[in-house]
Amino acid sequence: MSNTWFRFRQFGIDQDRCAMKITTDACIQGAWTPIPAGAQRVLDIGTGTGLLSLMTAQRSADVMIDAIEIDESAAMQAAANFSASPWHKRLKVDREDIRTFRPEYKYDLIVCNPPFFVGSLKSDSNGYNIARHATSLSRDELATSIVANLGPDGKCAILLPFSEYYDWLAIASKHGLYPLHSLHIRHRNAAPVKRIVSIMSRRGELQGTVDQLTIQDDSGEYTDAFRKLLSSFYLNII
Repeated sequence: MSNTWFRFRQFGIDQDRCAMKITTDACIQGAWTPIPAGAQRVLDIGTGTGLLSLMTAQRSADVMIDAIEIDESAAMQAAANFSASPWHKRLKVDREDIRTFRPEYKYDLIVCNPPFFVGSLKSDSNGYNIARHATSLSRDELATSIVANLGPDGKCAILLPFSEYYDWLAIASKHGLYPLHSLHIRHRNAAPVKRIVSIMSRRGELQGTVDQLTIQDDSGEYTDAFRKLLSSFYLNII
């Protein structure tokens, strides 16, 4: 998915000005994340292209979505993608630092595909480093920001590599966030878990329940479970 644009069934995304492009993992997060019953407000932290906000808007006709993005180019691109979508009246992007973002209301759902890697090698691109590595926003700062903006009964959905996930659980628990449910993503059946989408709240548990998703079967075709999950979004999938 490295094109400068990507077309979904009900919306399109331009991504030439964003350091991090659309990934299959993020699409899975956007399609799988449960939207709480009666949810009215959603916050998308580090929206990038605006993918998670747009997928959430497609899945729920009732929610208002605020997207936060610190990078100016990415924020402008997300705003353009929102404006071109059928749900532009329910989508708003602000170029702000989530660490100081304090609206007058709290959120029923917070979604985030945060910088993935802590302490790993970086590239020569500063924009890519900000998007890909936890350099500008630490895990502790992310947890603090989620708690500050989450409603009493709200939930958050975080996408992380398996290698970073359990460190995140330890940090989140210090801030009173605990897992309710998670999705473990494998590329193929024999492959190890690659990514985890975790649903957390103040009323979660020490572990929570776990679902599994395999993207491709042994022949390289999408699995039935993947097709079912993404069928409302991908064009060339049945």
